[in-house]
Amino acid sequence: MIRWIRQQLGFDPPHQSDTRTVYIANKFPQHGHYIPQRFADNRIISSKYTIWNFIPKNLFEQFRRIANFYFLIIFLVQLMIDTPTSPITSGLPLFFVITVTAIKQGYEDWLRHKADNEVNGAPVFVVRSGSLVQTRSKNIRVGDIVRVAKDETFPADLVLLSSDRAEGTCHITTTSLDGETNLKTHYSVPETAVSQSVSRLESLQAVVECQQPEVVYSFIFLVIPFRPLGPENLLLRGARLKNTKEIFGVAVYTGMESKMALNYKCKSQKRSAVEKSMNTFLIIYLGILLFEAILSTILKYAWQAENKWDEPFYNQKTDQERNSSQILKFISDFLAFLVLYNFIIPISLYVTVEMQKFLGSFFIGWDLDLYHEESDQKAQVNTSDLNEELGQVEYVFTDKTGTLTENEMQFRECSINGIKYQEINGKLIPEGMTEDSPDGAVPCLEEELFLKAVSLCHTVQISYDQVDGPGDPFSHANGFSPQMEYYASSPDEKALVEKYITLFCLFSLAKCEPYSEGCLFNSCVSARRYKLLHVLEFDADRRRMSKGLRTLVVACRHFSADEYQEVDRRLHEARTALQQREERLVEVFNFIEKDLELLGATGVEDKLQDKVQETIESLRLAGIKVWVLTGDKHETAVSVSLSCGHFHRTMNILELVKQKSDSDPLYTLFRSEKDHVIQHGLVVDGASLSLALREHEKLFMEVCKNCSAVLCCRMAPLQKAKVVRLLKTSPEKPITLAIGDGANDVSMIQEAHVGIGIMGKEGRQAVRNSDYAIARFKFLAKLLLVHGHFYYIRIATLVQYFFYKNVCFITPQFLYQFFCFVYLTLYNICFTSLPILVYSLFEQLVHPHVLQSKPALYRDISKNSLLSFKTFLYWTFLGFCHAFIFFFGSYTLMGEDTTLMGNGQMFGNWTFGTLVFTVMVITVTLKLALETHFWTWMNHFVTWGSIAFYFIFSLFYGGIIWPFLHTQDMYFIFVQLLSSGSAWFAIFIIVITCLFPDVIKKVFYRHLQPTSTQKSQVSVRLPPQTLQL
Repeated sequence: MIRWIRQQLGFDPPHQSDTRTVYIANKFPQHGHYIPQRFADNRIISSKYTIWNFIPKNLFEQFRRIANFYFLIIFLVQLMIDTPTSPITSGLPLFFVITVTAIKQGYEDWLRHKADNEVNGAPVFVVRSGSLVQTRSKNIRVGDIVRVAKDETFPADLVLLSSDRAEGTCHITTTSLDGETNLKTHYSVPETAVSQSVSRLESLQAVVECQQPEVVYSFIFLVIPFRPLGPENLLLRGARLKNTKEIFGVAVYTGMESKMALNYKCKSQKRSAVEKSMNTFLIIYLGILLFEAILSTILKYAWQAENKWDEPFYNQKTDQERNSSQILKFISDFLAFLVLYNFIIPISLYVTVEMQKFLGSFFIGWDLDLYHEESDQKAQVNTSDLNEELGQVEYVFTDKTGTLTENEMQFRECSINGIKYQEINGKLIPEGMTEDSPDGAVPCLEEELFLKAVSLCHTVQISYDQVDGPGDPFSHANGFSPQMEYYASSPDEKALVEKYITLFCLFSLAKCEPYSEGCLFNSCVSARRYKLLHVLEFDADRRRMSKGLRTLVVACRHFSADEYQEVDRRLHEARTALQQREERLVEVFNFIEKDLELLGATGVEDKLQDKVQETIESLRLAGIKVWVLTGDKHETAVSVSLSCGHFHRTMNILELVKQKSDSDPLYTLFRSEKDHVIQHGLVVDGASLSLALREHEKLFMEVCKNCSAVLCCRMAPLQKAKVVRLLKTSPEKPITLAIGDGANDVSMIQEAHVGIGIMGKEGRQAVRNSDYAIARFKFLAKLLLVHGHFYYIRIATLVQYFFYKNVCFITPQFLYQFFCFVYLTLYNICFTSLPILVYSLFEQLVHPHVLQSKPALYRDISKNSLLSFKTFLYWTFLGFCHAFIFFFGSYTLMGEDTTLMGNGQMFGNWTFGTLVFTVMVITVTLKLALETHFWTWMNHFVTWGSIAFYFIFSLFYGGIIWPFLHTQDMYFIFVQLLSSGSAWFAIFIIVITCLFPDVIKKVFYRHLQPTSTQKSQVSVRLPPQTLQL
């Protein structure tokens, strides 16, 4: 219990040793000197809070915001000294903001907890006390022997002990980790492979000694007897068991110490560029507030310099006031003015922003254009704090496999005996012929050797659904059994085998493994069984892909019996060598693969996701640079980049690969990319990237920024995050977005300003750790170009409008001081809040279809242009101008003993203040109406309804004597004001005076200096009463 509490609080000490010793089945030594090592439990935690730290951690994060901390100080000042306003005016809105934000963030984190609990509570089987026991995934301990059945995911990082296969192998897919759908073979050691029953596993006496958890695992020893282990013996958490009935493995890394979890980056609070701009504006307004408070305090003491004003007969000082310190009185008066004017910094802005983000986030999930019908998946929002950041993206970092591609290979064409064939309506037809041509089909006898090589020389595994009763496994040999499922270590092989089975009724059985008697070749002439003798594994030098289609050259060599005996002997010696095994194998492979007879070649293509090329082109037109970060090989990655439009055929491709120490190639690239006449693309691999970042970071970044497209291949997960962090922390501070579908993409998704998870076929790690999730890459275009555009313009106007209307509100008070507590509170809560909230939810400058068809419009809002310092100064200046017109326009009307009532009665101070406030409410509401381009019934309702509510409330509030109010200063004031025709005339003149120059400015700029967005507004007319979400 104590250890669990320490883990929750983050105080659990790190491992003391560099290695860990895992006792299989937790059979620890019986001598008394042994102290068991402590390991993490098997819980996965993607959430940010716990029930114990939520309140302190959330409060700490919220009060890191300048605005929240400022209002906390104001609230405390109101509690400590006598101020003109009640502490409720600051405390209640602050409590509301803190509570709403905490509830929103708590709800979003609860969803993460819920997803974690589904994973941690999944049922698993472990071997304990001589039997197979069902427990929950979170209860697995290091050393437990875990049983995993077919199609189940591995609940921890396991060392394979045995499987149902006699040779102790198993097949897995790592789709949820890296997006790869190909089959991978893993092995157990001979000493444990025979332990296929619970009783034999329970009696196993062995230990695993390995390093402490790191991103890259390298095992040191196994067991008794000592035997080295490698990646082929390790089953990673998140991978899925395929084509194997069951396996047993010992847990060596659990929970947050598994490789999948280690590739995660620690969660941090992401803040949008708009929020950072708000903090900057807040500091400026804080300066204005301090200036007004200091000036008012000085003017007060200057006014009180005369005795008749310092202590008038109607307000005599007490002895305590006369004897009090002048310095303390000055500070007290300064704080009182500070509290009086504090509404220039609108806490209601933060309330409205939180509501706008939360309510606006639903539009993404409701958008049917982001719904994927095949998988029945809609877009989802995991955090609403970054909505407007979608409109500011400058760099997109994307994974390749499973994000740009489906990772499904499709057969395109082949060459046999120099003749090119293409598939037409399920038949292989020579180029230039039709399927009706008499010589159109591939001759069976003449081309049988090519077909035999393609059909038998592969590592494809075939899984059958079990049926009751005995049956002949070769009864499936027609290749059309609906119960068959194909798996392969290479998706290319799988595509070829499936296609040739479909075309020629050729088939190879699941047990096509070395020395097995289970391979069948069924042609149109006869059916024969074959024994697969050896598999010569591909390596980086012997397996090379061409750009464009992924091609495989097919060749053969005939051996006599004696020659084969020599080959078999040399292969056995190389594979059992204890030293220089890899070099000796390469030597034997080269000896075998010589004097080959060319039979033909095949061409397959990695199937791209729908509209990937159009999406990348739209992003490029929008001024967004796309970087592809993948763990794939150099040739494969370049091929996909060309096919998806990331690289153009006319682009000059610069390559920085396989660099170990020489930096000259980097300088050569730097000189090459200086040619701005043509576009450049850069290809860099993980090893070269590490070298470049270590020795020539600035030079490397200069090359990257001047390239139109960058491709990083052979990248480790944390290298992806490092590249993202390098760009986001560069001097230009660009806004970055990372998108991926696998667990290996989580680190870069968490590192980027905005992280997007692709809802893949298997695994949800990327989705759970992302800010937004979509089903396909093509949805990224609308998410950024439409939703991002709308969110940004809405919240940019919302922020600046709030500062503007609060300047309008507080400046007359500075000019005439405080006049009414009720109106002070209701101004931001009731009279002017709803129009800007509705505007921030529904405003559209142009139609969504226009934004998608003209991606360049995205450039109009890039680099936080609508919240630039120039725009901020304009809104602030406008607020001060309107405030002065409100005050001095009313003062001019009512000054010099002017009679405005029909009975000759004059207006008093309360009537003057009410006139100023009435003009203010009408003007700031109509100002927002001028900014609105897209009118819905809701905009009309809240705009005109807010003005009407102000009049109705004022008549009601001032028309009744309220028994619970201490004073009745506003009684009958509003009715008296509205009964004067001169007052109505003044309201009309002042409102027109404020807004007319703004109208002239808008017309002038629209006709002389229109933006691209304004030009689109003129060229495309929106259908009336159309609300686009």
